[in-house]
Amino acid sequence: MEKVTGRGVFFRARDRQTLAAWYRDPLGIAVVATDDEQSPWQQEGGPTVFAPFPSDNAYIGDPRNEWMMNFPVADLLAMVEQPRSAGIDVQLDPCS
Repeated sequence: MEKVTGRGVFFRARDRQTLAAWYRDPLGIAVVATDDEQSPWQQEGGPTVFAPFPSDNAYIGDPRNEWMMNFPVADLLAMVEQPRSAGIDVQLDPCS
């Protein structure tokens, strides 16, 4: 069975620096590392990327989308077959 090998939560923010500080200071959620001196948010299960993006950034895609969750896997085609075999419609982004 294929399993997720990492995690990432990406979202748009009007003031990403202030929002990142809000998550970091009271909750202990470190935003994405920007250099080798920083570490990503570490949890018991391993690191998670937590990254607010500028509200006009194209990385998340369609401007109507506010959030993107990224779950890396070793074998994407095998992974999508698992929910498909359970009758769940899975569509792959052609850029993947």
